[in-house]
Formats: sequence, C-alpha cells, structure tokens
Amino acid sequence: MSKTSHTNCVGRPKGFDIDDVLTKALAVFWAKGYEGTSLTDLTQAMGINKPSLYSTFGNKEELFLKVVDLYEQRPCGYFTPALEEATGKAVITAMLNGAAKSLSDRSNPQGCMIIQSALTGSDASESVKQALIERRCNHQNALKMRLEAAQQQGDLSTKYSAESLAHYLATIIQGMTIQATNGISPAELQRIADLALSHFPGLEQD
Repeated sequence: MSKTSHTNCVGRPKGFDIDDVLTKALAVFWAKGYEGTSLTDLTQAMGINKPSLYSTFGNKEELFLKVVDLYEQRPCGYFTPALEEATGKAVITAMLNGAAKSLSDRSNPQGCMIIQSALTGSDASESVKQALIERRCNHQNALKMRLEAAQQQGDLSTKYSAESLAHYLATIIQGMTIQATNGISPAELQRIADLALSHFPGLEQD
C-alpha cells in the first residue's frame, strides 16, 4: 500500500497511509454526496488536518476524483469483469447480477456513488457533475462496444442497436440504484435483475 510521510510541521502528522485515508474519504462522499460532504467531515473521517489534505490531495474536487478512481477499482466492482464475459448474454447477466449484489451490500452506503454523488448541485459543483457524467458516458460506450462485438459474434440479436441496448441496460441499473437507496431488500433487488434478464431485448434467440 502506498504511504506518504511529512516533516514535523506544526499540526501535521508524521505520516499516514494514502490508501487508508482515501478509503475513509470514499465512505463519506458515498454516504453524503459531493456537496453534502464538508471539509470537516473529510478531515475527521480521514484522521488528518486540512493542511495535510490540501498538500497531499489538492482541493476537495481533486480528492473526490481520486476517490472515484478508488471506487471504480474496488475488488467488488462488477462492471469491468462483466465486460470480459464470453457472450452477450453472459455480459448482461453479470451486469445485472453484479448490480443487484453490489447495490444491496449493507456494509456500504446504499446506491451507486458515480450515479448519485452529484446529479444536481450548485454552480460550484458543476465541474464534478460533468466529470461524473463523462465517466458514466465512458462506461456506457464501453458496454456498447462489447455488445456490438456480441452481435458480430452472433450471440446477441441485431434487432436492436448495441447503443440502444447499452442505454436500456444502464437505465435498468440506474433504476435499481434508486430502489436500493429507497431500502429495497436484497432479495427483491435480485428479483428485479432476474426479471430484467428474462425480458431483455436481443436475447430472444437464446
């Protein structure tokens, strides 16, 4: 794990583990959203003071974007592994089941951080909002390309465009995110995933 050390300046700790404090910041941003999280929330959770936060991570926005990188790289992340499945149906199945499992994990704040953290906000958070939109669009484009490959391989119908199917799957997962935030049970969330898979367009030939 990466570490950083500081000289003995007044008010600064001698050193702290960057991965550890980023994980603590992730929990705060995930639970409260970008604008709902204050610097005091962050420094208290991370166990560092504001000068250390600024000198190590930059400002709040830069810290948040580092936290988003960490969020996407979590071992329990399902998006990238799902894209590596062998068939279109397997990709879609892994996406829906992965979302159901991840979103219902009670050891974390409910919902998806990338979807919920800055859907709305003041002008001050516009750059963060746009950064998250860009990430979601990149994810959707990667999914579209994978579904295009599935169509070319013949394991996904070409009745619908890969772009439309990617939009459709993203919309289902975003809806599941809202349901998870509303407190839906893990079993019910999985039933939604199962129902969506059983009616997913383009899989009729299976």
